[in-house]
Amino acid sequence: MTYIVTENCIKCKYMDCVEVCPVDCFYEGENFLVIHPDECIDCGVCEPECPADAIKPDTEPGLETWLAINTEYAVKWPNITIKRDHEPDSKEWDGKPDKLPLLSPKPGQGD
Repeated sequence: MTYIVTENCIKCKYMDCVEVCPVDCFYEGENFLVIHPDECIDCGVCEPECPADAIKPDTEPGLETWLAINTEYAVKWPNITIKRDHEPDSKEWDGKPDKLPLLSPKPGQGD
């Protein structure tokens, strides 16, 4: 099992999760974060820290697409371990459905 970041993170990108990760397995895209599934130690400390409830265990049904997205971008994007301010319009995007088409493949800033 591993934890993964799911759709509700898109265009919210709260970063509360990155500071609590003991193995620094978060990677930053332009408008989304991912967890590297091979680095995650399944401790679960990140899950309750996400204000958008976007972090889930990969054992939940229907998350295969998100596991693939996390796996793909974790090797392309820079590592992030330090919380920065979230996007200014994060609260507007939190909870909106069907955000996958808005996922940017561009890397974020990282540390």
